[in-house]
Amino acid sequence: MKNRTGTVLVALALCLAAIPTQAADAPPRKAGQVNATHAEKVVAKRDEAVRPAVQPVDINSASKAELKKLPGIGDAEADRVIAGRPYLSKAHLQTRNIVSPMEYQVLRDLVVARQKDAKFGKSVSK
Repeated sequence: MKNRTGTVLVALALCLAAIPTQAADAPPRKAGQVNATHAEKVVAKRDEAVRPAVQPVDINSASKAELKKLPGIGDAEADRVIAGRPYLSKAHLQTRNIVSPMEYQVLRDLVVARQKDAKFGKSVSK
């Protein structure tokens, strides 16, 4: 019995020694920091991809050709944007299912929804 116990302890020690540990010079991570570096990379990549080089596109007045210049917008998406006008907010692209939530995350810094008048179909009595 003692022989088996010793063998089991030696096997356990070998298994534990085979498990890789953190590098000695790397600071230990806290529980909330497990995916921090991955998240930072994703945010940095998104910021680089969506940094507008020119003025944002107005989804209430842009032509189909202007809309198609946006990333992820093709003929069908541009037609849906035009058909869904007017927009009170650029977030309506997502809430009205014009584009997917992932596509909206890319577009939100590249578009605006400017208002020509504040009525939007409401009748004004005089």
